Parts: sequence; structure tokens; C-alpha cells
Amino acid sequence: MRVVLDSGEMLGVLTREEALEAAHNRGLDLVEVAPAAKPPVCKIMDFGKFAYEQSKKQKEAKKNQKLIVIKEVKFRPKIEEHDYNFKLKHAQRFLEDGAKVKVTIMYRGREMAHTEIGREILNKVVADMEGLCTVEAPPKLEGRNMTMMLAPVKPK
Repeated sequence: MRVVLDSGEMLGVLTREEALEAAHNRGLDLVEVAPAAKPPVCKIMDFGKFAYEQSKKQKEAKKNQKLIVIKEVKFRPKIEEHDYNFKLKHAQRFLEDGAKVKVTIMYRGREMAHTEIGREILNKVVADMEGLCTVEAPPKLEGRNMTMMLAPVKPK
């Protein structure tokens, strides 16, 4: 295995026993840092400090992750203009806050015979929110619901 000191100085390629003895003589631990390399790379260092640094890196990476929020706005095929505008404002606010919006048209009974009405409503939603969002998933009929996914436009 290739052995490196904590300071970065190369000790060379040693056997496992030689590397363990070199670490023991310095009062430190032998830590395998690159097991996939040929030969594997080990570092003579304080393992407690190494584990602490690793956990700090993981916490920092977790902080930088962005959580994707999905909000849902539900419409019906026979929705009135005021209700439509009210729900559209909610969807616009969700998009401005950076959330994705799932727009759903819910059908009941014989309304399933006229799915084109729901498709028109979804097209109207996209037209009314032009510039605010992009269509991530086009309208799709799933059982008694027609859904479409909208994603906010990234600021330039």
C-alpha cells in the first residue's frame, strides 16, 4: 500500500505491517483514504480528526442541497371564472416562491366523457402564466384526474 504522512510527505509503498508500525511509532492511526487506487492509498493521521472532518464535509454538502417543494392546485371542469382566478393566483404565488406546481383537473361521473374541457383549462393556465413557468410534464389523464406539472422559470 502507498503510505502518505498527514503533512503530505510520501513514505512510499510499504507492506501493511511496516505501515502499521510507522503509524504506531508516530502515535497516530493508519487510515485508508483511497481503497480503489492501485496500490491502495493510506494516510498516517489522527483518525478522530479525520472522522470529524468527514462529518463536517457531509453537513456542509447537506446544507447546500436544495429541497424541491411541490404544491398542488385542483380545478374542476365546470369551474367559474372567479374561482379559476383565485386558484391561479395561488399557483402564481407558489411559482414565485420557487415551488413546482402540480395542476390537477378532477372529473366526476359523466364529466369523463368531456376530457377536452379539462385540457382547455390546463392550456388556459399555461397561457395565463406565460413567462412565470415552464411545462415540465404535459397534461396526462390518470384515472379520473388530468394532471400537469409546472416548474418556475429560473431568473437570469
